[in-house]
Amino acid sequence: MQLFFLSILIIVTGGVLALFLNRHFILMKSASVLLIASGSLLGLYDAAIQLIQMKSASASVPFLHHFALSFQIDALSAFFLVLIFGISMLAAIYSFHYMHEEEKPRATAVNYLFFSLLTASMALVVTAANTITFMLLWETMSLSSFFLVIYNHHKAENRKAGYLYFVFSHVGAMFILAAFGIIYSYTGSFDFGNMAELTNAAKMLVFIFTFIGFGSKAGVFPFHVWLPHAHPAAPSHISAVMSGVMIKTGIYGILRMYALLDFHTPVFGEILLFAGMISGVLGVVYALGQHDIKRLLAYHSVENIGIILIGLGIGMIGVSSGKPLMAAFGFAGGMLHVLNHAIFKSLLFMGAGMVVHKTGTLTIDMLGGLLKKMKITGSTFLIGSLAISGLPPFNGFVSEFLIYCGGFEGTTLNRLVFISILLAIVSLAVIGGLALACFTKVFGVVFQGEARSSTAENIDEKGLTMLVPMLILAVACLFIGVFPRVFVLMAINGISAIGIGFDPVLLDPFIRLTGNITMASAIFFAFILVALAARILLYRGKTITQSGTWGCGFTQPTAKMQYTGTSYAASILAFFSTVAPLHEDHARIEGCFPGQSSYHSKIYDVAELYMNAVIVDPVLALFARLRWIQHGDIHLYIGYILLAIIVLLFFV
Repeated sequence: MQLFFLSILIIVTGGVLALFLNRHFILMKSASVLLIASGSLLGLYDAAIQLIQMKSASASVPFLHHFALSFQIDALSAFFLVLIFGISMLAAIYSFHYMHEEEKPRATAVNYLFFSLLTASMALVVTAANTITFMLLWETMSLSSFFLVIYNHHKAENRKAGYLYFVFSHVGAMFILAAFGIIYSYTGSFDFGNMAELTNAAKMLVFIFTFIGFGSKAGVFPFHVWLPHAHPAAPSHISAVMSGVMIKTGIYGILRMYALLDFHTPVFGEILLFAGMISGVLGVVYALGQHDIKRLLAYHSVENIGIILIGLGIGMIGVSSGKPLMAAFGFAGGMLHVLNHAIFKSLLFMGAGMVVHKTGTLTIDMLGGLLKKMKITGSTFLIGSLAISGLPPFNGFVSEFLIYCGGFEGTTLNRLVFISILLAIVSLAVIGGLALACFTKVFGVVFQGEARSSTAENIDEKGLTMLVPMLILAVACLFIGVFPRVFVLMAINGISAIGIGFDPVLLDPFIRLTGNITMASAIFFAFILVALAARILLYRGKTITQSGTWGCGFTQPTAKMQYTGTSYAASILAFFSTVAPLHEDHARIEGCFPGQSSYHSKIYDVAELYMNAVIVDPVLALFARLRWIQHGDIHLYIGYILLAIIVLLFFV
């Protein structure tokens, strides 16, 4: 694990060095970006080798004379490390031109410090080999990402987003800690390797507790409430990392606990399946009603976590039902979607970052016509939109297609499972259709048409370090969609580490399927090339004229007459009004010559309404009542420590 720890050291050095160089803005950014990106590249290389060769490595160092910080890299860890290091490397490069505010050198330096800590802690979380190591690094990851969320802390909504994230992170951590406490009460050990000794009832309780804890980090409905607030608040390269890979540590935790408990009951699969269906459908419904492009993308993270859970749930049901092909398709599709979502969601957040960087706004209905002056951003955003909608020949299609195949393999099981699988298949179809409608709205309103306000005029696309990561991610979306074989086998390698071995004969359908996808993509591109060649030949020598679109007799159209994102999605949202209530605020129009009017609408997240009342408001009220404890007197702080030690002595 020497290369792994060396990469972590280089990454953290890049963050710490920023603090010492904050008076030299360009030098500080250059050094931090170079070290963080280099360390991530080294870690990516090491993780890819570990994953391909299916190697395992471990290390341990003493901690406080009584504990050990233990680490282990297996194929499952390596799979997630590929995501963490790959996306963090591109985000670091992207940040060079994005973090452009020279008047905020200290804030920028602190941002790079916590960015490096977030990257390092995520990598260490997925390699932790005991509960002490895991919780220590889990908290480091949560705290570093909290400080990144409140980067623009002068804005009240960003501070609120940070508090909300802080509360849900630690409520989730409490559930994980409670599960680890149950494990310790049975095993008397902090190691992960003894969980198979638990009773079946204890295993069930541990899985439910950890699912709540890890689901809160992953953004599973209804524990997703923090996510639509935190992701828009953070800088866009941090949003890409948080949405692309940080929330996947929750998926890693669920998979790791499933493997360690070694309890293959269909109940686990059903829990994931129904949580995935609800998260997927409601995530995309709430996304349709958003006016802020980053908030919209944040809700799509909830949707895609739902798709991942559906795939993993199908896999778990396949294992418990003795259907290895169903399990293989489900797990492979879910794991591949973890990778695919990291790629296209990071691409979309970076595209949104370029938009806000150049226009200063993320309000969808204030934009328009950006494709004319931001051709690379618009084209890559379009590729990401097609990929997240699950359309061929892009990567999102491959993973969702595998999940569909796993679902159809399960339709021969008993009636209860059949109903669950059928609902999952229908949910996937609904999610895909709504996602396509949502991104048709986003791309059409933001990049096509005419500028709806002065903010969308007179812009450019300068910023090479922002464009290059987007191009790389866009190429990855297309490459995985056309040549999926290697990446499907990577997903199979990763999932084999949880103790589910797949017979090589069983993998033949995968090999044939990936070959068929590649062949279909080749035929598709051949058809496109033939059509383009025919168009060139048929139009050779002909005069092509341009004229305005017929305006139905109206000769003075304005940008205000274009469809807005709100009007485009209105009919779809009306169908889901029960779970997505709409609040409209507009002045009544009266008289023959009405004055100036306004209109504003907001879709309410039902989970947020109830979670705020049940969790967030009581916790914040309790903290407000305890504020008197923080008075600044060091003598009383020492007294608190002594009192805590005395109380603990009664229990030791």
